[in-house]
Amino acid sequence: MKRILGMFLVAALGGTFAVAAFTMIDRETPLVVDQVMNTAPIRTVNFAPAGNMDFTIAAEKTVNAVVHVKTESTFDPVVNNPWLDLFGYQAGPQVQHGSGSGVIIDESGYIVTNNHVIDGAQKITVSLNNNKTYEATLVGTDLSTDIAVLKIEANALPTVSFGNSDDIRIGEWVLAVGNPFDLTSTVTAGIVSAKARNINLLRGNSNREIFPIESFIQTDAAVNPGNSGGALVNTNGQLVGINTAIASQTGSYSGYSFAVPSAIVEKVVRDIREFGMVQRAFIGVQISDVTQDIAEETGMNQISGVYISGIVESGAASEAGIEEGDVIVKVADHEVRSVPELQEQVSRYRPGDKLQLTLWRDRAYKQVELTLTNKDGNTALTDKETVIASASLGAVLKDIGEKERTTLRLPGGVKVEKLDNGKLKDSGVKEGFIIAKVDGQRVYSKAEFEQALIGKSGGVLIEGVYPNGSKAYYGLGL
Repeated sequence: MKRILGMFLVAALGGTFAVAAFTMIDRETPLVVDQVMNTAPIRTVNFAPAGNMDFTIAAEKTVNAVVHVKTESTFDPVVNNPWLDLFGYQAGPQVQHGSGSGVIIDESGYIVTNNHVIDGAQKITVSLNNNKTYEATLVGTDLSTDIAVLKIEANALPTVSFGNSDDIRIGEWVLAVGNPFDLTSTVTAGIVSAKARNINLLRGNSNREIFPIESFIQTDAAVNPGNSGGALVNTNGQLVGINTAIASQTGSYSGYSFAVPSAIVEKVVRDIREFGMVQRAFIGVQISDVTQDIAEETGMNQISGVYISGIVESGAASEAGIEEGDVIVKVADHEVRSVPELQEQVSRYRPGDKLQLTLWRDRAYKQVELTLTNKDGNTALTDKETVIASASLGAVLKDIGEKERTTLRLPGGVKVEKLDNGKLKDSGVKEGFIIAKVDGQRVYSKAEFEQALIGKSGGVLIEGVYPNGSKAYYGLGL
């Protein structure tokens, strides 16, 4: 009896140690545990797609149209070493190399990639899957979406056609095609994990016309450094996104990757090719996601939509009668459940386009049509030269309102709302200054002021007045 009891105790202790060991492995080496657990009958996992789906057609359609983008830039290193200075050592120019991916979207050589792949590059080289190499020129960039367009001189190139990113569904299979770790033409597969993700990747700067739009497609397809700018395609081989970022603590793939939806990419590319820059449209509202408190306050039966917390004076929303406290639930026929979804939908339009919104107001749905504007509150399309000239001024400019026109007895003018480093600040202009004339020519709006500067060089005289009524003159060096 004692012998039997002893054997029982040994077995029990052995089981206890086994459980303890299993727990420690689970904490410290989860990969090993996953392998063990996946071999158990009750945890059998089938990683093959339903219906034994074949990805070869999609891969064949894509792999030859995804290119390797290599960049080169030269910089002078800063060496703060007194001992080297003592012996007169001077570090020479250093060459920095970078790489990423791109997608051929036109057989005449237009390529879309990420802005961060080519940012600051002095030389851009593109290598095709057939090992042919071309020097590329930069057509244009959009920092608000991290998209850039390149051009190589070639014809009859393989291309990837645009698909509709609206049509992809969570759980749908997709392929990521790119050049991770400088390896050419790598294809990985995964599913769409989520849509309309905002990961706070992009940084805004109104002085530089940067208004971040983040509505990423999240996938679990393996994406690594070098994949940036590559293609995310559906099982038909159509482009549904441009791979842009990964969520990782190590810099390598850890299960989360993000792509700019093709609906955004296609519009950005079209604008850059036509205008040299993106024509961005604005509703003219301050917004936030609907919370449970907002839903209860407005009488909504679901926590979904975009709450309007403020209206921009004389903006598109104001002119259309949209009110603070309204909730946007649809843009045209597309439901919008969050701020990123609304930004994605509006980003497809240009200033001057008409747009129908469905609002929730007074516990009922209401449809409103508005005319989208540019950031200055009018419907004019923006000229690239004007933007470049404006950016060099280093200021946020705004047309003066009716109150200021009446008080200062001005027919119009341009107010310096905010100053940053730039030509206006260098000239001695202070915030609040209202520009009324350029070289003796009256300007009534921001657009007229910017237009008056195009083509000018050397010294330009600007005249105006401060809100307290004091007049001032400044010499602006261009």
